Order: sequence, then C-alpha cells, then structure tokens
Amino acid sequence: MTNKISLFAILLSLVMISSCKKDKTVIPNEEEVITTLNYTLTPVGGGTTVTMTFQDLDGDGGAEPVITGGTLVANTTYTGALELLNETETPAEDITAEIKEEDADHQFFFSTTVSALTVTYEDQDDNGQPVGLQTKIITPLVGSGQLTIILRHEPNKSAPGVNTGSILNAGGETDIEVTFDVDVQ
Repeated sequence: MTNKISLFAILLSLVMISSCKKDKTVIPNEEEVITTLNYTLTPVGGGTTVTMTFQDLDGDGGAEPVITGGTLVANTTYTGALELLNETETPAEDITAEIKEEDADHQFFFSTTVSALTVTYEDQDDNGQPVGLQTKIITPLVGSGQLTIILRHEPNKSAPGVNTGSILNAGGETDIEVTFDVDVQ
C-alpha cells in the first residue's frame, strides 16, 4: 500500500510540475509589406543610369500600381541594385535592409522576354547561395519585351536549378512580383 501511495504522489507531482510550465509563444515571421520596388541600372564605364520603379501605396485591390519600365543601351553591361520599401509607414521602412539581414530566407528571380538580355547574380547569402539584390545585366542586342522580378521568401535554395536563377523548384512564398517593359536601343 505504501508503494502505491508513493507512486501516486510521484505521478501527481509530475502532472503538477508539467502543468506549471509556461507555453512558449511562437511569433511567426510576418510577410514583408512592400509598396515600392526600385531597380537601378548603372552602365559599367559610364552612361545614363536607368531606374525602373513599381509603386502600389494602397496595396492589392485598390488603385492600379504605377510601373515605370526603362530604356537600355544595346551592347552594354549594367550593374543592378534593388531597393524595396514599405511606404505605408512614416518614414518609409527599408525592406532592403531586412532582406539583407535575412538573406538566407530570400531570393530574387529574374525572367525576360527581351532578346539575349541576361541577368546574373552578384551577391550571396552566408551559405554562398544567390540573393539578387545586386545583379549584372548584359544587353547584347536591340530589342524590346518584359523583365519580371520575383522575390521569394523561404525558397529551397538547394533545389535543382535554384542557385542559377530557375524558380521552377524554388517553392517558398512570393513576396512581390513585378513586370517591367524594357526597350534596348
């Protein structure tokens, strides 16, 4: 009988101790609010800098976003820099800094219908995987079309083709997708 009482007391103590533990509150990493994307292209060796912009201050479902494409010079190499902002706050929140800080959880993907235009990554996260805030664009031919930029949150950067810019196996969530009209003259 004493053994049964001792066993009961131990079990009761364990139940009471486990019920006193505080639950850890898990705060999910909220998706970034991005109202503005600026893609600044600077010709290597000099020339006119081009900035393509996307701005949607009222978010999805409101007024149409303002999108400004760009005209590039054929047979030119450009360095590209992306800037992302949340302009619903005052002052505007620099989302670019957040992406740099969480670079292993983000990757930009670029696709184009402009003949022979190529975009390559010029930056990497701490694991040596591409990010895309810094790029290089080469415009070997005259042509026109579109350039689409997609930011994925938590892509699978080790999936086949993702480290070379293929979005097909990337997974993750799209934070922003913008398509610019581009002329190469």
